[in-house]
Amino acid sequence: MTIQPITPQSVTPQPVTPQAVGGTSTPASSVRSPVQTMDANVFMTLLVAQMKNQNPSAPMDTNQMMSQTIQLSMMEKTTEMTTNSKEAFSLQMRSAAAQLMGHNVEYTLSDGTTGTGLAGSVSFAGSVPTVKVGTLSIPLDSISGITAPAAS
Repeated sequence: MTIQPITPQSVTPQPVTPQAVGGTSTPASSVRSPVQTMDANVFMTLLVAQMKNQNPSAPMDTNQMMSQTIQLSMMEKTTEMTTNSKEAFSLQMRSAAAQLMGHNVEYTLSDGTTGTGLAGSVSFAGSVPTVKVGTLSIPLDSISGITAPAAS
């Protein structure tokens, strides 16, 4: 048997373009930004990974496991309290804005413009309720004073 020598062949380099799984390219604008907060799912994933990879001859300390479980529970309750607090504040703002209807209000806008007028309607479309004074929609946090309506 004789071995034939390998003859070099010229190879033209081809440009390489990054491709996503499945062969389609991903635009630069769809880059995923990292999550900056830990939630219950991340915590549970870490706990499960820790339990899977523990040394069988030296299992995880039950006190440490209970401590981590309590931390998870506290985190969930704190998140729930934060959500409830935001909802309560939103409700208070809506109630305060609704009570302004029919009253004369004084306002100072962010550009320094001041004025007064009768609050005719309220809109809850945005995150901060707006009060309609004449033709202007005044954010609730720009209202600086209230005068009782005139007795009829």
